[in-house]
Amino acid sequence: MERNPAIHNFCIIAHIDHGKSTLADRMLELTGTVEKRNMQAQLLDSMELEREKGITIKLQPVRMMWQDRILNLIDTPGHVDFQYEVSRSLQAVEGAILLVDATQGVQAQTIANLYLAMEQNLEIIPVINKIDLPAADVPKVTREIEQLLGGVTNIIAISAKTGEGVAAVLDAIVQRVPAAKTPLNQPLRALIFDSTYDDYKGVVAYVRIVEGSVSVRDEITFLGTGASDHVVETGTFAPHLTPRQQLQAGEIGYIATGLKDVRQARVGDTVSLHKIKQKVLPLAGFQIPQPKVFAGVYPTGGDAFPQLRDAMAQLQLNDASLTAQQERSSALGQGFRCGFLGMLHLEIIQERLRREHDLDLVVTTPSVEYRVTLTNGEVREAQTPAQFPDASTIASIQEQYARIEIVTPLEYIGAIYEIMQDRESQLKKQEHIDADRVILEYVLPLRELVVDLYDQLKSVSSGYASLSYELIDWRDCQVVKISFLINHEPVEALSVIVAAAKADKIGRRMVEKLKEVIPKQLFAIPIQAAIGGKVIARETITAVRKDVTSGLYGGDFSRKRKQLEKQKKGKKKMQGVGSVEIPPEAYIAVLKR
Repeated sequence: MERNPAIHNFCIIAHIDHGKSTLADRMLELTGTVEKRNMQAQLLDSMELEREKGITIKLQPVRMMWQDRILNLIDTPGHVDFQYEVSRSLQAVEGAILLVDATQGVQAQTIANLYLAMEQNLEIIPVINKIDLPAADVPKVTREIEQLLGGVTNIIAISAKTGEGVAAVLDAIVQRVPAAKTPLNQPLRALIFDSTYDDYKGVVAYVRIVEGSVSVRDEITFLGTGASDHVVETGTFAPHLTPRQQLQAGEIGYIATGLKDVRQARVGDTVSLHKIKQKVLPLAGFQIPQPKVFAGVYPTGGDAFPQLRDAMAQLQLNDASLTAQQERSSALGQGFRCGFLGMLHLEIIQERLRREHDLDLVVTTPSVEYRVTLTNGEVREAQTPAQFPDASTIASIQEQYARIEIVTPLEYIGAIYEIMQDRESQLKKQEHIDADRVILEYVLPLRELVVDLYDQLKSVSSGYASLSYELIDWRDCQVVKISFLINHEPVEALSVIVAAAKADKIGRRMVEKLKEVIPKQLFAIPIQAAIGGKVIARETITAVRKDVTSGLYGGDFSRKRKQLEKQKKGKKKMQGVGSVEIPPEAYIAVLKR
């Protein structure tokens, strides 16, 4: 197979905040891709939220020239939520820079992404970053990388901030990353590793041309989704979209398709020419990422729903992994039931709705999906308590499990054991990276992972522990639906799905919270938590005290007793016929994340 020595495709893999985007900035400067006067920090991070949080959310490719060679870089996201995007990016390149922070060492996501790169048989170039910092421990981190890669010694130490050693990284890419294969005489096959939406060009697919070539006005088809259209524009990234008449095998670039729905150009899909689609085999590994975390998104004011609907539609144009289904809650009004890849994905969407569309939102507590098998053999999927069937009709329930890896300094291991013990987890493996740090591998239910495990780990480890996870399989589980009754009337909007073993504790906590937030009435209000027909917790909001005897002065005490008896009967009657209107603030306090 012919090789074009001029093209080297590579990506940067690392944990969050280890300096991927800063290294990309220095490469752009050194190669002259971007003039110094136009440079800014995190140039490839185009979103304001990315700059503020210091993380890469949307991966970004760029084409550079070094030693008369073309270098195509893909700056990938580092967070576990976007692992599928990372895996497709790795499939689009021949080499990977493994970037490790000299102050933090090897972290969980470093290991997870490294394993993905090894599965693709990529050339790994280990690089230690931030050597200019006082806390940098290069010898220690070198030993960690050597242990991870099996004794490799050609590790490059750099400071992406100052530019020290970055030229050596570019030289290593030219020398060690294999040149891209360029089979031009084959039918077109291009791998989509990302896509975005442009108002004028339609869906813009970011592609690696694996075989053949594609030109403007070619009729193309997407083998996974079946969509077809004519090419509006092709080009490369410099780093902005730079049109070219044709893209050839080995190159990384973009194809503007004219399609109006980004879900028709899915990440991982194969692009080919429409006239030969029957003869072409799709590239391996394509799948449609499924949402793992579900939450309700509602505007705080009902009149803002049209604005939320337009904003959600706009976000979905650029994010094919976001699912949103319109729903109405008796508590919170019109809103959307949304599916997310993980908790960071949820947080990003929430922030973008607030910043870019000026929306004030209520986001309900995140939940996961369950598979419920009924006594008649029917299998249903339930993402909300409202979708759960009656307990008497359920034969079994399954939930998804995850395998997680925690990398932590040894001194915090006791506190982490304690956290994990409360989360129905099983310790599968414990492995020492060096004398001070350890890798813990656990298996646990996804519902125990999604809400606040990451925050708790960071809290007990002073920020030093790191977490990565992968979903493994579905297993039987013991979960129950807790319903809440206010003044003996069920309020479906407050129902939650919880582990059976924790139901009593959670039920008690929620009725106590409701007692605090529901305002008093002229009669006593019982608040009950129930599983099926069994009440597991109860609190009572006492009636507002009104002194009906304040206007009676002197005389026999029986006058006062008569008024008090009358009041007592009135309160009893009111309790039977009166209804309690729960204010939105109460729902927000209980349901809000």
